[in-house]
Amino acid sequence: MAQILDWSEYYRPNFFANTPDILHEYLQTGGRPAFEARLVLAATLSPSYGIYSGYESFENVPVREGSEEYLDSEKYEAKQRKLDGPLLPLVQRLNEIRRGEPALQRVDNLRWIETEQPLIVGYVKDDLVVVVNVDPFEPHDGLAIIPAAFGLPPTFFARDLVGGERYRWTIGRNYVRLDPGQAHIFKLETHV
Repeated sequence: MAQILDWSEYYRPNFFANTPDILHEYLQTGGRPAFEARLVLAATLSPSYGIYSGYESFENVPVREGSEEYLDSEKYEAKQRKLDGPLLPLVQRLNEIRRGEPALQRVDNLRWIETEQPLIVGYVKDDLVVVVNVDPFEPHDGLAIIPAAFGLPPTFFARDLVGGERYRWTIGRNYVRLDPGQAHIFKLETHV
């Protein structure tokens, strides 16, 4: 992931949560939480992102056990689809957040933060903090460690743009608990 920042002067990345020809084991076995985690990561790490048709309906059946190829891949057939998958409300909310938050339109502002939990990924983009539980099977507790070097006041609020909750945070260690595949996209509010 360090290469994202190293290359930012030369290209604008486009992260896809899935592709038409690779069905990773994570999506085959992780259920809805795996799809949600990958969607949030793609939508918040890159200025542009995409999902391959069928993702919104959790398509995850491989052609055979051990294969990373979709059973009904559109590489070999045209499919009629309805745009009615259960993941679409999250796609819609993420797109609303992306339109409203200029920090998500850039890649050069990405700063990783420590979480003290390897299955919780955390990063900051300007005044946004994103934490994602990448374990699709178990809830996890962790920390979003906000360094003093970020220039924030000692105490501030973190408002979750996905769920709407608001928390009082401080420079240093801030507790987070996430269910499988769940995420917070926090907007930092420095007026207490």
